[in-house]
Formats: sequence, C-alpha cells, structure tokens
Amino acid sequence: MNTLLTRIYFTLIGIFLAAPIVVVAGVSVNEKQSLTFPPQGFSLAWYGAIFPIPLAPAFFASVVLALASAALAVAIALPLAWFLWRRIAPWANIFQVLGIAPFTLPPVITALGLLTFWATTGFYGQPWTAVIGHAIFFVTLPLVTLSLGFSAIDRSLVEAAATMGADDRMVFRTVVLPLIRPYLVSGYAFAFVLSLNEYIVAYMTVGFTMETLPIKIFNALRYGYTPTMASVTILFVAVAALVFGLVARFGDLPKLLGAMAEDER
Repeated sequence: MNTLLTRIYFTLIGIFLAAPIVVVAGVSVNEKQSLTFPPQGFSLAWYGAIFPIPLAPAFFASVVLALASAALAVAIALPLAWFLWRRIAPWANIFQVLGIAPFTLPPVITALGLLTFWATTGFYGQPWTAVIGHAIFFVTLPLVTLSLGFSAIDRSLVEAAATMGADDRMVFRTVVLPLIRPYLVSGYAFAFVLSLNEYIVAYMTVGFTMETLPIKIFNALRYGYTPTMASVTILFVAVAALVFGLVARFGDLPKLLGAMAEDER
C-alpha cells in the first residue's frame, strides 16, 4: 500500500512539474498565431522562425556569452577549489563563502551591484561586462562540483607523487587534473546552461547595447505574443536536457549533486 501511495505521489509531482513544459510545447506547434492550448492544428513553422533575422543574432549572442562566461567561471573556481583543498584552515572557508555568495543572493541584487560598478567605472554596456557578470554570478556551480571532485581524491596519491619528486605543477597536471576532469566538465556545463537562460544580470549590464535571446524574448512580449517564443523556450529546454543528459551519461550525476556514496554514509 505504501509503495502504491509513493508511486501515486511521485506521479502527481512529475505531472505538476512537467505541465508547464507540456503546455508551452503544445503552444509552440500551434498552427495559428495565438496563445491557445490544446493547439489548434499542428505546424513546425514557428521553429523555423527562430534562426532567421532578427532572432539569429540574439541566439548566437546568448551562445557566445554562455560559452565565455562558463569558461571564466571555471577559470575562477578551479584555483579557488584547489587552494581550499590544499589549505585546510578555518580562515580558508571565508573564500568558499565568497565564492558561493553571488549565487545565494537574489539575482536582482547581484545585477544592481554589477550595474552600479560598471556604470561607475565607465564600462557599462560593453559586451565583456556581461561575461564577467555571468562568471561571477555562476562561479558557485563549478566551485561546488570541483570541491566535490577534490574531496574524492585520495591524498595519498598526491603524497606519493610528491615523494617521487614531482612539484606542485606536475602533481596537478598528472594526478589531480585527470581525477577532477569530469567535475570540471560538469561545472562548465551547469554554468553554460544557466548563463544561456539568464536574463536579469545580462539586461542590467548590456541590455541596451546587446540583445541576448532571453532579452529579445522579454522585449518582444511587450508588443505581443507569437508561438515563436514558445518554440525558443522548448529549444532551451532541449539544450539543457541534452547537456545534463550527457553529464548523467558520462559522469556521476548523483555525486555531482551532493549525494554521498554508500561507503561514506
């Protein structure tokens, strides 16, 4: 009986979580230019309208921004996670808190802080400011995954390499980096997907000089709705599902999300 109730409960939760995506997917194949569900007719024409002008520049701007900001976030998180793993001291936790803080604050607070900073320095509106803003905002994700990766390393391997004469650089390149590579890729993937969909920070930093696809969608909604916006949403969901599916296929997704192995409990 408990098993039946558990299945019913999780089925209802799954339906509740999937319902918005199902509705948006139905609207995206609507033959008529209207916000109706169930769809009136079936057409994939709205998906074909994503890439022609004017949505194509916004789409590629979003991809470039996500690629660059995720790379910068990993570049910040990797030495920080390496430092925190090597320096076991209470004061070192301050740096971990600083790395997690941007993601724990409300996005609008972080966005306003970045807006004030870039406006004060005179760089407001430059495309690279959005890259830095997203990197700061999403650095928590690779920092967490890399911290999990470092915590899974057997320190005796590092000690053995040092005993055999390897310096810190060689130890990192030959021992540590191969072991944390899946966590490195996963952290990059998480930051990339969220940067691809982020709106507030991008709008506050470059919203008037460069349009990412989320900014384009929100601006278009001011003047009316077309199913093209729904098709863009489904495209983003598909990209996120593909990225996380690859992470789950080639990495240990439960551990990346913080689950402990059986022998650690």
